[in-house]
Amino acid sequence: MPKESRSGKRRVVFSAFLLLAGVLAGLMLSSKFRIVPSGEAVGNDAPQIKPNGIIKSEQAFVSVSELVTPAVVNISTTRRPEDNGSSDGPLKGPLKRFFEDNFKRRKPHERKGDGSGSGVIIESDGLIVTNNHVIEDADEIKVLLSDKREFIGTVVGTDPKTDLAVLRINATGLPTIPWGDSSTLRVGEYILAVGNPFGLTQTVTMGIISAVGRANIGLADYEDFIQTDAAINPGNSGGAMVNIQGELVGINTAIFTRSGGYMGIGFAVPSDMVRSIVGNLVKSGKVVRGWLGVAIQEVTPQIAKSFGLKEAKGALVSEVMLKSPAEKAGFQTGDIILSFDGQPVEDTNELRHIVAKALAGDHIQVEVMRDQQKVDLKVIIEVQPQNLFSKRNRSTDQKPKKNTLLGGLTVSPLTEALMEELELESSLMGVVVMSVEPGSPAGESGIRRGDVILEINREPIENLDAYESALENADRNEPVLLLVRRGDRTLFLTVTP
Repeated sequence: MPKESRSGKRRVVFSAFLLLAGVLAGLMLSSKFRIVPSGEAVGNDAPQIKPNGIIKSEQAFVSVSELVTPAVVNISTTRRPEDNGSSDGPLKGPLKRFFEDNFKRRKPHERKGDGSGSGVIIESDGLIVTNNHVIEDADEIKVLLSDKREFIGTVVGTDPKTDLAVLRINATGLPTIPWGDSSTLRVGEYILAVGNPFGLTQTVTMGIISAVGRANIGLADYEDFIQTDAAINPGNSGGAMVNIQGELVGINTAIFTRSGGYMGIGFAVPSDMVRSIVGNLVKSGKVVRGWLGVAIQEVTPQIAKSFGLKEAKGALVSEVMLKSPAEKAGFQTGDIILSFDGQPVEDTNELRHIVAKALAGDHIQVEVMRDQQKVDLKVIIEVQPQNLFSKRNRSTDQKPKKNTLLGGLTVSPLTEALMEELELESSLMGVVVMSVEPGSPAGESGIRRGDVILEINREPIENLDAYESALENADRNEPVLLLVRRGDRTLFLTVTP
C-alpha cells in the first residue's frame, strides 16, 4: 500500500476518535450541569450557579435583618390641637423631618395621631432611643413592638440639641441591638436602615456610608451626622442604622428631599454620640455640656489671608462672652483656636464637640494664634448658663452715612429705637447697617441689613466718626476685615473694595 494511503487512513481514524471523545465529554457535562437549549425549562432541582461572594453577601444581609428587626419599634403620638402636625418646625425647604410622614394638614380641633416614627430598643427592660422631634410636645406616646404588642411610652429625657430622646415602656425580656463603634465607619461600607417608613413596619433597606462628620446642615445644634444613600423616608426617624455585623452604628434622623420622599441622601446620629447622650439622660434626665464662652466661626481662605495664616484651619473667635471661662482665661476676639486639650482643631464643628464633652471644673490647655503668634491659655470649663445676653437701650443722634470704600453699604448709629428693634445689650458699640445694594462689594461679602459693625481691620468702631476714620486709613487694594454682630452672635466678614 502506498505511503500516502496509509497516512490518509491514520488521519481519518484520529479525527473520528477526537469527534467521539468530544461527544462523550459533552454528554457528561450536560448531565452534570443540566445544560439545556435556550427556552427549554429547567427542573426545580437544577443547581443555581452564583459567585460565592454574592451568596455570602446575601446571607449576611438576611442574617442581620433577622437579628435587628425585632428590636426596632413603631412610635405614634397624639399632640395638642395647636401642634396638629402641620408645621415644619424649625426646618424649611428640602430638609424634612421623618415623623411628618403623612404630609397632611389637619384642622385645629383634630386630635388623631399626628406623629409617627421609629425607635430602637437598647435595653431588654424597655429602654428605647428615638429622635426628639418624633415625641416632642406629645400628649400620648404609643409604642408598637414587632410582635404586635402595644405599650404607652414615658419620656426618660430629651436632648433637642442633638435631636435625641429616650423612652421607657413597661416590658421585660425584649430583643435589643448591640452597640457598634461609629468612629470606625468608613465611606463605602455597607449599612442597613431599619424603620417604619409611611407606617410600613419592619422595613429594611440597604446602602453604603456616603460620608461621615456632616455638619452645618441645620438639623440640630450639635451635628456630626453619618450620611447614607440607603432608602429612608418619612417615618424612619428614630430607626436603626446597623453595620454588616448587626451592630447599631446610628439613629436615622433626617432626609434631604424636595419631593417629601427618598432622594438618596439621609442622615443619622452616630452611635458614639447617641450612647453618650443616652447615658446622661438615663442618669439625670438631662445633658450637661461644657462651656467655653466664645462665639466661633469657620476660618475661610479669605479670613486666613487677612489674619496672616498659611492654612484655613482652626476656629476663629468672633466674640468672648462676659464673665465666661474664656474671658477669665484671657481669650480675645480674633484669636484662632488651634488646639484644645492637646487635640488639633480643624474647624468649628470639631471644637464644638470637644468642648461639649469636657466636664465642668476641667482645666484645659488651649493653643491660639493671636497677631500671628501662638499663645497658650489655660481655661477652667463651666456649665453653660441659660441666658447669655441681656437686652438694653442707649441713645445717639448721629445721621446715616455712606462710604465709597465699602460700596453699596449705608450705616447708621445705634439709636434707642434700633437697639430695641435688634434686641442688643447696652454695652454694645458700633454702627448698624441700614441698607446693602445687591451685587455691590458689601452685598457680595454677605453683609446684611441689621448687622452691627463692631470692628474694621481689628480697630473698634464706637460711632460713625470711628467708622469713617477706619475706612480712610484702610488700604484700598486689600480686603477690609469686618467684625459684625448679627442677632445674638458675632462673625468676621471680608469685603473686597
